[in-house]
Amino acid sequence: MAAPVRATVRQVRPILSLNKDEARRKVINLYKAWYRQIPYIMMDYDLPITADVVRAKLRADFRKNKHVEDIRVIDMLVIKGQMELQETVQLWKNKGALMFLFADTVEKKPTDFMSKFLNGQD
Repeated sequence: MAAPVRATVRQVRPILSLNKDEARRKVINLYKAWYRQIPYIMMDYDLPITADVVRAKLRADFRKNKHVEDIRVIDMLVIKGQMELQETVQLWKNKGALMFLFADTVEKKPTDFMSKFLNGQD
């Protein structure tokens, strides 16, 4: 005879937030911190893009994780976002690493011969 299967629910400890409201507050505070630092980041790194583009990218990055419901995952994303903000503000990154985040907004270089020729490359 097979033993009956019992369903168990395991309680996990929260990382930072105790409920969804607290996690939401932490996400909003992180967004505001990034938003406040945009002018200083642009000035320190001398970025060749406008502040509106940076704000749009920030908004898109936060909306990319909008579907996440697990509080522990949200807390981990907040921790990673805080670490990224600290690294950026403390100038621990170089300009190339920061501009890599905007790689999808840059026009692709032509690859075929005719396009290169018309653009004046090679």
